[in-house]
Amino acid sequence: MENSTAAAVAAVPPASLSPSRASDFMQCPLLYRFRVIDKLPEKPSEAATRGTLVHAVLERLFDAPAAERTPPRAKSLVPGQWDRLRESKPELAELFGESDEASAGQRMAEWLAQAEALVERWFTLEDPTRLEPAERELFVEAELESGLKLRGIIDRVDVAPTGEVRIVDYKTGKAPRPEYAEGALFQMKFYALVVWRLKGMVPRRLQLVYLGSGDVLTYDPVPADLERVERKLHALWDAIREATETGEWRPRRTKLCGWCDHREVCPEFGGTPPPYPLPVRAPGSGGEEQGRMDPV
Repeated sequence: MENSTAAAVAAVPPASLSPSRASDFMQCPLLYRFRVIDKLPEKPSEAATRGTLVHAVLERLFDAPAAERTPPRAKSLVPGQWDRLRESKPELAELFGESDEASAGQRMAEWLAQAEALVERWFTLEDPTRLEPAERELFVEAELESGLKLRGIIDRVDVAPTGEVRIVDYKTGKAPRPEYAEGALFQMKFYALVVWRLKGMVPRRLQLVYLGSGDVLTYDPVPADLERVERKLHALWDAIREATETGEWRPRRTKLCGWCDHREVCPEFGGTPPPYPLPVRAPGSGGEEQGRMDPV
């Protein structure tokens, strides 16, 4: 176990909470620790990278005049956005890292074709010639009365002439079954809460566009919904604070473990996590913590 002041500082989680990190903790507290506290590296995945690429293409398409927002135009953006993505993230060179260069090239071509197909499917779900987004890839951050900061990036914000706001998020996977819809909407309600606290108005509609299955999931929030989300996030943050101070990051085994990069260091799979940097205790202090590690 580490006993240096530097180690104690390293154990302090970020001062804010995003939908992704909140979902990590709800899925598995130990996964949150691996990603936020230990910052363990993760291999780039084809699915996640394809999602990033498709998001970039759909964002850039709105740079064109409405009449030019066509499927061929959108598909033509894929190669250029892929090049920009690789330039910004050198680690993506490992994505198709077979020793056989021809095989790697074939896999990449197939992967790009899948991205193009997702982009093309979007046109069956929405008509971009009739949309003029108020915001794209909008970073939002709000501080609640408790001091907890919420932050995230919204794919698209549409504003009607009447002032009503619609928050839109693109998903390159398939829509969840109805019994899992609430989990899928958590991210959107998170964003709606941030917008409500920032602007004082509740978004009229939340819309999830699933390009993998060709479904659109919509939900119209009300203040009571968002107040429940706010209470849930406070409880979640309290649990994160407690885990930070005690070092008790309990693993939770689920079907999603099959996609986790950290099984080698997970107790559920016979692994041992890295030493956890607990707060420094001064000699003779009787156990009183020196330098409380609050996620402020």
